[in-house]
Parts: sequence; structure tokens; C-alpha cells
Amino acid sequence: MIEFVLMFSRQGKVRLHKWFTVANQKDKKKISRELISLMLARKTKMSNFVEWKNMKIVYKRYASLYFAFAISAEDNELLTLEIIHRYVELLDKYFGSVCELDIIFNFDKAYYILNELLLGGELQESSKKQVLKAMSNQDLLDDESQGKASTAEFIG
Repeated sequence: MIEFVLMFSRQGKVRLHKWFTVANQKDKKKISRELISLMLARKTKMSNFVEWKNMKIVYKRYASLYFAFAISAEDNELLTLEIIHRYVELLDKYFGSVCELDIIFNFDKAYYILNELLLGGELQESSKKQVLKAMSNQDLLDDESQGKASTAEFIG
């Protein structure tokens, strides 16, 4: 099971985090800081797997962003690496060559894609087509609701 997901920049700024286990805010910040400094200190030629406490951390760097997934000790690291890659592919398809600014200004979309991909710390949907279809449906709903809101403002 995936315990939590972190996405952060090379400067150590958290861009996205999603927790599938219960922890208080103070512990989440402490864990995030600890793991970010650990991964940023590692050399590029080192393994993408880190055993940490009672978990395994699987991470991958794409351009200026790091994607880190904390998994249970008995989970498969390579499968998690594939999930990370699938998430990046989905972001890339949706945003068209995703960059850090896309995540900063459209964090809600990045969360929505992650929520379509993962549910309760497990892979929910492996099909890129289905996730992108759900995203386009969500975009249509957003456009409709914004259209209604602007019509209401115009009338009111």
C-alpha cells in the first residue's frame, strides 16, 4: 500500500503531497522535511529506492521535480516506479509537456489526476485513456459551472 506521495522541486519546495495514512500535521511536515533532505542529498547514480524506518521510499526525478512514494516494506518497488511513471505520463499528456509551473498554478488538476489514478493508497485505474477521459469530463463540468457562475453575475 502507498502510504503517501510527495512531489517536490530541486530546491526542496513541496509542490504536492497526498497522505493515505493518518498522521498529524506536525509529523507530516517533519517526515516531509526529513525525506526531502535525504533524497536531495543522494547522487543521481544511486538507486531510486531507500529503506526508511518501516517503509520503502521509491522516488524518481523528472526535470526539476522529484516524485516520491512511500510504500509498505512488503510492496513491490518496481511496480511503484511504474505507477510514478504512469502519473508523470498522465500529467505530461494533460498539460502537454508538464513543468513545475503547471503544477504550481494547476495543483487542483494534478491532485485530480492523482485521485483518478490512486484510491486509498492502491492503484485504481491503470488505463491512461480512462483517466484522461475522466479529466476531460471534469473540465467540462468546471466550464459549465463557471459559465453558470458568470451568467449569474451578469444577471445579478
